[in-house]
Amino acid sequence: MNAPSIYDHSNWVPAPYSDFDLQPIAGEWRKGASGEMRADTNPFTGETLVEIAGANADDVDRAYEAAAEAQKAWAAKPASERSNVLDRAADIVEARREELINWLVTESGSTVIKAGMEVQAAIGIMRTSATFPQRAGGKLIPSDVPGKESRVYREALGVIGVISPWNFPFHLSMRSVAPALALGNAVVLKPASDTPVTGGLLLGKIFEEAGLPKALLSVVTAPSGEIGDHFVEHKIPQLISFTGSTPVGRNLAKLATGGEWLKRIALELGGNGPIVVLDDADVEQAAHATVVGRFLHQGQICMSTNRAIVDASIHDAFVEAVVKRTKALKAGDPQDPETVVGPIINASQVKSVQEVIRKAREDGATDVLSGETEGNVVPPHVFTDVRPEWSIARDESFGPVLPILKARDEAHALELANDTDFGLSSAVFSGDRERGVAFARGIRAGMTHVNDITVADEPEAPFGGEKNSGLGRFNGEWVLEEFTRTHWVTVQSTPRDYPF
Repeated sequence: MNAPSIYDHSNWVPAPYSDFDLQPIAGEWRKGASGEMRADTNPFTGETLVEIAGANADDVDRAYEAAAEAQKAWAAKPASERSNVLDRAADIVEARREELINWLVTESGSTVIKAGMEVQAAIGIMRTSATFPQRAGGKLIPSDVPGKESRVYREALGVIGVISPWNFPFHLSMRSVAPALALGNAVVLKPASDTPVTGGLLLGKIFEEAGLPKALLSVVTAPSGEIGDHFVEHKIPQLISFTGSTPVGRNLAKLATGGEWLKRIALELGGNGPIVVLDDADVEQAAHATVVGRFLHQGQICMSTNRAIVDASIHDAFVEAVVKRTKALKAGDPQDPETVVGPIINASQVKSVQEVIRKAREDGATDVLSGETEGNVVPPHVFTDVRPEWSIARDESFGPVLPILKARDEAHALELANDTDFGLSSAVFSGDRERGVAFARGIRAGMTHVNDITVADEPEAPFGGEKNSGLGRFNGEWVLEEFTRTHWVTVQSTPRDYPF
């Protein structure tokens, strides 16, 4: 098949998929040193898109060492130069929007709808990041010592290691890469093995074309089991930014903080997002938000609506509305613009989702909507009569499976919403906005949306979770704080009297 190409500028020859057997490491495009070829496949058709020679520990060393050297000059650049590179990169993404959408559909199984949302989100964070060099200023603070000037500088951390996931590969890589570069850091990026192109190699091409100096962004593609520990434990990176599952995040935190070289971590982990529908809610609108929040990208989103908690007085009407809407969703080929539910990323994940369905039935949940799996396409499933202690209500399913729980009243609904080890995104529907806000503030989560879906991300809004959903915040002033260091410098202008 013809591959989507991103560059046809006068100084760039459009590249087919085969050109992505190289990866940008330490300033040059090269094959991974492991020599082990790995197939990158289309999750819907099974077609091999490209075979890539995986990176190894030597590649990681090379990338980090070159990044550390290149970062010094980059951090010293005028703020406007760094801003201009980010803006040019965003211009490229806007110009090649349709091609990038095609890449996401082809490699990650994204539907056209979801891929369009992802590219737009990436553009948003790139444009916002372009403002960071001018926003990362220090300040003067009062001193109690006569003749002393007390200054606080905000400086680049140095080198940041980024590990990104396969579900929103382009955006979730860009969410860390763009602000890190804008703030004067260098980056070594390890994309997920299922999405090496959209999660990593395309970013290398885009920033190269935008004029980013060599070695400031390296991409190493290999399974985490082969280079992951070394990537995290390496002495050079000052921060590891990770988006992925909670179990992997826990292990990463131990490696980053328990080894010889202590470093910062920014973790965006799993979720068990509730949508709570109170007794005065608009049932149809709440059902609409639930269906979108659960089945967008087949439920493979950390913010996805993992469970619906509905007041008993409107439960039946809500279920009826959800089932009606869900039945109308088209499942299948993600290339079809009408498709809402595309393929699960790989066969292993399909088995995981099928086990969630099997266990829910075994526990006694009522299967009010189901269907047969075809290839990697799992159709939407809706369950009622779900008890809060069952795994379908407690665990992150990461698939098109919606459990609906019945709440006795508002207090019980809040109890159910908080009855989880996670605390990423959440939502509540109420006909009274301030009642909704009061309820929202009672949920222990990093994000709660009143009368809206659980899936939301804006470039200037804080993104992150509580409990086992992660540490730190992305976007806006919050990521600016995460990706820089504070340096206190004082200047004594007159001689001091010391105690001895």
